[in-house]
Amino acid sequence: MNETILSVKDLVKYFPVRGGVFTKAQWVKAVDGVNFELEKGRVLGLVGESGCGKTTLVNVLLKLEEPTSGKVFFEGTDLFNTHGQQLRRLRKNIQIVFQDPFWSLNPRWLIRNIIGEPIQVHLKPPLSQLVKMVEDLLELVGLPREAVYQYPHEFSGGQRQRIAIARALALRPKLVVLDEPTSSIDALSQAQILSLLMDLKNKMDLTYILVSHDLRVVHYMADEIAVMYLGKFVEYGDAEAIFQKPAHPYTQALFKSAPSISVESVNDLFILPGNVPSAINPPSGCRFHTRCPQVMEICSQKEPPLVKIDRDRLAACHLLN
Repeated sequence: MNETILSVKDLVKYFPVRGGVFTKAQWVKAVDGVNFELEKGRVLGLVGESGCGKTTLVNVLLKLEEPTSGKVFFEGTDLFNTHGQQLRRLRKNIQIVFQDPFWSLNPRWLIRNIIGEPIQVHLKPPLSQLVKMVEDLLELVGLPREAVYQYPHEFSGGQRQRIAIARALALRPKLVVLDEPTSSIDALSQAQILSLLMDLKNKMDLTYILVSHDLRVVHYMADEIAVMYLGKFVEYGDAEAIFQKPAHPYTQALFKSAPSISVESVNDLFILPGNVPSAINPPSGCRFHTRCPQVMEICSQKEPPLVKIDRDRLAACHLLN
């Protein structure tokens, strides 16, 4: 039996939208009843169109946003009922690597200060020891030790992302959220960063939550995949099983729309018809039914539950129940 590091139960996050003089206040239903468990040492890939709730979900898991309702347990500890010193200790174990290293690194700070800040806040070592710890972290991510006295603008995009990774690993966390970690760098650097992340995972016994629009990245890294649409999981389970044979119509459309090297022009790309409905007033029944090519009458009337459809995965679709 593998150890469960993260358990999410009925997680909901709504954002209020102010009403006008003649309209009542409404809610953006960004995350609406999400359940999953993540085992230690595994990689969970979160995929879906922009606005589906991926970033909001990880922000709530990182306690950057307070949930509307639901529970999250990290190694058995209730994350939302943790405060003070206990929360401070817990935060050391959950870190994030942001999408764009150019904006996530303070341009006025030396690399020593950027990577060393979390070490200084939590461990308070003397300066000489702090510098050595930062140098060790730079070496860990494939950068020269003397980079401690340089500024972010002196590095390429791929190198800056390595600095961001070093900062996230400064306190030896157990869970790391990777928010589009390769979207802002060139293709060659992407491959190097992915290889680095997998090496670090094995070397440091890390667990990852990977948020990405690039299905190739998800396929390379993820052990499990969660496909989100309008705040809900529509398919969840073993990554290889889902990539080999996607079950939910939305997952099929998402994979089909991914560009490949064989595509010769924009006209050859598959485009899912229609736009994502408003998260303020999502469709009744299955939220995907307004765009689904296999829609049935029941789809607009009854919301399908996320149920087990085979040994390796869950899906929420009346066609599969």
